[in-house]
Amino acid sequence: QVQLVASGGGLVQAGGSLRLSCAASGSISSINVMGWYRQAPGKQRELVARITSGDSTSYADSVKGRFTISRNNAKDTVYLQMNSLKPEDTAVYYCNADLTYRTYPIRTWGQGTQVTVSS
Repeated sequence: QVQLVASGGGLVQAGGSLRLSCAASGSISSINVMGWYRQAPGKQRELVARITSGDSTSYADSVKGRFTISRNNAKDTVYLQMNSLKPEDTAVYYCNADLTYRTYPIRTWGQGTQVTVSS
């Protein structure tokens, strides 16, 4: 069994910062891509940022220059540093991972963490 546990959300004023963490645990052979998605009320879930096992990163245009994704492979953990937050960043943030569970490739999701940015 594989589990992703996200943490670090909260309430912050516009212009502030938050750091999200997501740790994977279980019978993991390897993790390829890890990413962060978000879903605002009434909107579809969208990709925020992703990072490969080789540390190649990509970002949504709306967060480029403000958010930074990173990972610690030794801890099977992915981070999202969010700076210069805006009210439109308010959403539930989900982490996910494309990994190998024993010998099976799977995609798994974390439970979500709420980020609220006040104006």
